[in-house]
Amino acid sequence: MTVLRPRPAPVRPASRTSSSLTSTQRVLGRDWRLAAVFIGPTLILIAGLILFPIVSSIFTSTTERHGAESVFVGLDNYTALVDDPVFHKGVLNSFVFTAYAEIFKVTLGLIAALMLHHMRRGKAIVAGVILLPWVVPTVVTAFTWRSLFDPIFGSVNVLLTDSGIGPVLAAIGLVDSWPAGWLSDPELAMPAVILVNVWKGIPFFAVTFLAGLKAIDSGLHEAAMVDGATPWQRFVHVTLPGLRHVMIVTVLLSSIWTFNNFDLIWLMTQGGPGDATAPYVMVAYSKAIQQLQLGAGAAVTLVMVPIVGILVLILVRMMRRSDLPGTGDLGRSRLSPAQRRAMPWVIVAVATVVLAWVSPHIIWKAALVLGVCVLLAAAVGRIVSTLAARGNRAASRLVNGVGSGVALVALLAFVLAPLYWMTVTAFKSDDQIVMRTNDLWPTPWSTEQFTNLFTGREFGTWYINTILVSVASTVIALVCAALAGYALARLKFRGSESFTVTILLTYVMPGALLFIPLYQLMSGIQLNDSLWALVITYPTFTLPFATWLLVGYFKSIPADLEEAALVDGCTRFGAFVRIVLPLAKPGLLAVALFTLTNAWNEFLFAFVFITRNDYMTLPVGMQSMIFGDVVPQGQLAAASLLISIPVVLMYAFGQRFLTEGLTAGAVKG
Repeated sequence: MTVLRPRPAPVRPASRTSSSLTSTQRVLGRDWRLAAVFIGPTLILIAGLILFPIVSSIFTSTTERHGAESVFVGLDNYTALVDDPVFHKGVLNSFVFTAYAEIFKVTLGLIAALMLHHMRRGKAIVAGVILLPWVVPTVVTAFTWRSLFDPIFGSVNVLLTDSGIGPVLAAIGLVDSWPAGWLSDPELAMPAVILVNVWKGIPFFAVTFLAGLKAIDSGLHEAAMVDGATPWQRFVHVTLPGLRHVMIVTVLLSSIWTFNNFDLIWLMTQGGPGDATAPYVMVAYSKAIQQLQLGAGAAVTLVMVPIVGILVLILVRMMRRSDLPGTGDLGRSRLSPAQRRAMPWVIVAVATVVLAWVSPHIIWKAALVLGVCVLLAAAVGRIVSTLAARGNRAASRLVNGVGSGVALVALLAFVLAPLYWMTVTAFKSDDQIVMRTNDLWPTPWSTEQFTNLFTGREFGTWYINTILVSVASTVIALVCAALAGYALARLKFRGSESFTVTILLTYVMPGALLFIPLYQLMSGIQLNDSLWALVITYPTFTLPFATWLLVGYFKSIPADLEEAALVDGCTRFGAFVRIVLPLAKPGLLAVALFTLTNAWNEFLFAFVFITRNDYMTLPVGMQSMIFGDVVPQGQLAAASLLISIPVVLMYAFGQRFLTEGLTAGAVKG
């Protein structure tokens, strides 16, 4: 009879003690050889495309172009900025644009997240719809809203006039006159581009806040309810403290992106009218690319490094805090509880005073609009809590349902209206667009715009260029990020912590600091006006994020699986290929989706590096379709629809992997 004996458990390889390591391993780490191979490609790309260009930009800022030669001028470019009114205006515009946009995105994003959090049915569908503005390319956002704001062909003025809202806005002073020139009036242009940035940014805030709400222990709310806390008290004392970390990280990350925004403002107003909306990045572009004064342009970007650097350092500290056990209150122990409670109000007061000083014509309008939104939400919450306290639960549920339904309809209308306008405009004929008949519905439906787009322009070439550049840069970023992410998550070598911090720093490094030195680099190696310039430079903004996300995802995979494979004779690289990569498919797909869409939507680098039609990508090609005041509304709408469909489909089919990959990566990373 055969005796079945239990199979002995695999013995884990004993960790090497310091006595079993070679002298080189004791200095450089146990896995330094393998780590060098894994990290080498990423290190070369980051050093060559990010760190070296920044150092080169510092040197360039001390030079001035005289004819065909560059002459060393020391700090003259920096001192010239002290008396440069254009630079001063650009800095103020960047600050105003960022401050108002973040205030509205936080408020409206939080309201949207709370509504989604309390929905019982259809949450996934509504969340997917709300995500659309964030998914569609920036060039689509800009041209769609530009079409809506158009005083001749747009529908904003028409709808507001027909509904009676427009004259009311003029009567209370929100607009000086009616009909309004949204993008041609110096006092309305900045609020208009802020509105568009808020429209595009609300989904990012809503999704991240929703994830934070799900992470709050429901027992805290139940305990507060048992103690008799009202919904407002639970919101203030449970919800907001639970969201503090998520809110700080989200606001800081969004502020860095918004402060360095170029493409949205350029595509909508090109900084006009006058310089009413020109941010500091546009000032740098004008000096460096249009006026060919690279030193002056580099000085503009570098002088803003301290401001951006402070935000980046705070963000890095906040993002790395979750990796360290017991550091939830790190950095706050020096403040008393009273000081911590007063700190937000102090920040709000200081920001309000500064905004009132730099934008007196905007602050009261923004306060009025924001106040109405907050008061309506607070009023509904107050009525619901009062009815519930009196025991009238049926009326409380009815008021809550009606209030939430109205708010949800308003939010969905705000999100979907521009996309609907883009879609119906794409199927209108030129005659219908010019004659303004049946603005909200094609009569009849026509494919004229699509036919003209492909027969009269090089749209097909732009599409192929975009696919080639996006796929090539995604493959490079994905391969390098997978190798580097695994090394940082698993291997033991000296400098791993420093390299991780470097990855995070480059992840939030704004493109505004890089486009001038990268333009010089591409010109020096004669790659300007070629797709290779984009393939090589796009990893500057895709690779750091991909690496950081995969570090977190690899950490979430149990190390026991690899150790068992090593016991069975598998090499470390074999375990990585056969064990880790198959388990990391959600993270890899999430990274591929993000890098692909970022490359698909990128505008600044392509706009600076490419001037020939044959090598343009879709965002730059669409911008070139506008000649002065001649704007082909129908063809731009058709192009916007065609450029958006692939991205929307990718997000729709990859939503499950995206959520799983981001959740694991964000928590661990």
